[in-house]
Amino acid sequence: MRVQQFLEHHGIQRNPFAEEDAQTDPVFKEHCIESTYHPSWDKVYGDPREPSTSIVFGEKGSGKTAMRLQIARHVETFNEKHPDRRLLVVHYDDFNPFLDRFRDHIGKRNRRAEKVLEQWRLWDHMDCILSLAVTGLVDRVVEGRPSRSVDAEIDVADFAKLSRHQGRDLLLLAACYDFSTAGTFRGRWNALRKALRFHTWKSYWDTALGYVWSGAALMLIASLIWKDYRAWLQPFWLFLLLLLATVGWAPRLWRIFKSWRLAGSVLKWMRTGNRDRGALREAFQKFTVAELSGQPLPNKDSTDDRYELLMKFQDIAATLGYPGVIVLVDRVDEPHLINGSAELMQLLLWPMLDNKFLKHPGIGMKLMLPIELTRFIEREDRAFYQRSRLDKQNVVSSFEWTGEALYDVANARIAACSSGTPPKLRDLLDESVTMQRLLDALRELRVPRHLFKFLYRLVVAHCNAHTDAEPVWKIPAGAFEATLAIALRDQDAFDRGMGAG
Repeated sequence: MRVQQFLEHHGIQRNPFAEEDAQTDPVFKEHCIESTYHPSWDKVYGDPREPSTSIVFGEKGSGKTAMRLQIARHVETFNEKHPDRRLLVVHYDDFNPFLDRFRDHIGKRNRRAEKVLEQWRLWDHMDCILSLAVTGLVDRVVEGRPSRSVDAEIDVADFAKLSRHQGRDLLLLAACYDFSTAGTFRGRWNALRKALRFHTWKSYWDTALGYVWSGAALMLIASLIWKDYRAWLQPFWLFLLLLLATVGWAPRLWRIFKSWRLAGSVLKWMRTGNRDRGALREAFQKFTVAELSGQPLPNKDSTDDRYELLMKFQDIAATLGYPGVIVLVDRVDEPHLINGSAELMQLLLWPMLDNKFLKHPGIGMKLMLPIELTRFIEREDRAFYQRSRLDKQNVVSSFEWTGEALYDVANARIAACSSGTPPKLRDLLDESVTMQRLLDALRELRVPRHLFKFLYRLVVAHCNAHTDAEPVWKIPAGAFEATLAIALRDQDAFDRGMGAG
C-alpha cells in the first residue's frame, strides 16, 4: 500500500511528518508558524513594545529554531501594525565566519579549539552583532536588497533623515563592521558615503596644502636657479631647496601615519573581522581631525567603546524608524569549531551572560541554547550569578512538551496538509490504541522532532505491511507498539551519543 494512498484516504494531501528541521519545513513556515506554539511562548516572546531578554534551554528537536522563526514572523507582523515602533531583527545564528576569523587572528600557536575559545570575550560577541547589523543596513543602501542577517524594511530615501553626525557614525561603523562579500569594501563604503551625501572635501586640506606649497617652492627654486644656477646647483643648496619643496607635505604624511596606526589598533582588537589595513586607513583619512576626535572605535580590549558604538547604531536605527532591536541567537552547537561539544559551547557563550549586556536598553536578546549547558550553570559560583543575574532574564530552564501538547502539534500539521474537514491523529489509529495510551506514548517521545520521526516511520511501516489490493485504513496497536519501541530505542541511543540532559 502506498503512503500517499493511505494519507489521501483520510483527506491528507501530503505527508505532514516528512520534515524534521523547522529551517526547511514548508508545513511549519506556511501554516503552523502562526498557529502552533510552545506553552512558554508568551514568556519567551515578551512584549515587543519593550524588547526584553529571554534564555531558552532545550534539547535537540524541541523546537528552539521553530520559536526563533516564529519570533521573527511575529515581529514582522508587529512592525506592519506599528510603523512608529518597529523592531529591527538581527539573526545571530551563523558563528562559523566569525570563529574562523577569530582563530586566524589568534594565530597558529593556539589552534586547539579550547585554547582559541578561552580567549573569546564579550566584546567579540558585540563585534559580531554589530557586523551583522551594520552589514544589513549597508546592503539596504548599496545593494537595495534585504540581508539574510537583518530583517528591516528601509527605503534608501530614509537615509536622508540622518544628520551629518549620524552619517559620520554610520560611515565609521561601516568602515569597521561592513564585512559583506557582495562587493569591494572601497566600492561599498564610497557608495554609502554618496547615498548619505556626506562630503569629505574638507579632509583634503593637507593634500591641497602640499600641492600649493610644492608648486610655490618649485617656482621659487626655478627663479633662483635662473638667476644664478652655479651657486644654487651646489649639492648642499640643492638639497635644502628640494627639502623646502617637500615640507608642505608634512601634515599629510603625519595624518597618514596616524590613520595607519589607528587602523592597526582597530584590527588588533576587532578579532572577528578581516578588514585590510590599507583600506581601513583610507576610510579614516576621509574624516577630518575634528570628526574623528573622541569618537569610539573598537580598538581596545574592553567593552566600553563597543557599548558606545552599539548606542550609536541604535540612534541611527531609531532615526530610520526602528527604535528597538531584537537579536536572535541560535544554532550555537553547529559551528565546526564547536562540533557539538558542551564544554566549547560554554566557552563561547558564557561571556555573553552579562547582565549589563543582556539588559541593555532598547535591545532584546533571545538565546536558544542546548539543554546540555544547564549542568554548567548548576556548577557555577556566586560571582557568575551576580554577573549574569539569570533571575532577571526570563529563563526557560527546560523546553519541555507534554503528551497533550505534542498531540496538538500533530493535529495542527495534519490540518495544514488536509482538504476539507481534517482528521485527528487518533483517527489514523485502530480503536485498540486508546487515547490515554497515545498520550503516554507521545509523552515518552518528548520533543516534536522525535514525534515526527516516529509518525513518519509508523505510517511507512503500516503501508509496507499491506498491499494496494487489500488496504487497511487504520494502524493497529501491534504496529504502533513495535514502531514506538524502535523509536524509543533509537532515541535513547541518540541521547547517549549526544550526552543530553
